Amino acid sequence: MKIKAVIVDDEAIARDVLRNYLTKYCPQVEILGEAENIKDAVPLIAEQRPELVFLDVEMPYGNAFDVLEATKDYHYETIFITAFSQYSLQALNKSASYYILKPIDIQELILAVNKVVESLEKKEELNRNKILLENLKLKPEKQQLILPTLQGFDVVKTEDIVRLQADGNFTQVYLTDGSKKMVCRFLKHFDDLLEAPFVRVHRSHIINTGFVKSYHKSGTVTLLDEAEIEVSGTFKDAFLKVFS
Repeated sequence: MKIKAVIVDDEAIARDVLRNYLTKYCPQVEILGEAENIKDAVPLIAEQRPELVFLDVEMPYGNAFDVLEATKDYHYETIFITAFSQYSLQALNKSASYYILKPIDIQELILAVNKVVESLEKKEELNRNKILLENLKLKPEKQQLILPTLQGFDVVKTEDIVRLQADGNFTQVYLTDGSKKMVCRFLKHFDDLLEAPFVRVHRSHIINTGFVKSYHKSGTVTLLDEAEIEVSGTFKDAFLKVFS
């Protein structure tokens, strides 16, 4: 399938590199136009109605999120192009957004485009841009998290997560309603992604400290759902510091 796309990046060289890579390695992408700033990007998206936007995160006089806000009435997939920023990556990962780090790696570009193709072919109703914008307006504990599962995806509020447990190549996410989700991500993904009140207490466990019921000096924490989790020596000090 052909994907109608536009490129938004303030650097001419970066646009040239991306355009050339797409032409050579991603022939399914049809570039309808390019913009070098937010002022030009918004009318371009409104006019062309692309299915995909390659969007630089940091630009003069605004950023990618300003573009999303100004075009939120249009539905399109986004592949963000970004220099490393922990804040940006956390926001993008929580919304399961597609992104590529600068300088662009060809294999990462091909992978991101293929994921967009898969999403469009499945006609997924998931609006990553909308969730990303909503998360940016909320405190971390109130944000939404997209959980990729074997069946598709689930969207949950971080405040509804009680704990997470490693399960081989997957992670079991336990929720306040007593249910659990088998998520197609390693536990480390969530360790890098989740902020306070979440803390890692064991190589196999991350807990929401807001649900701690008690702690025993033998090294066991009991949560409000009565789950008993071992606190290993490696993570004990970080855990206790939360309650000091």
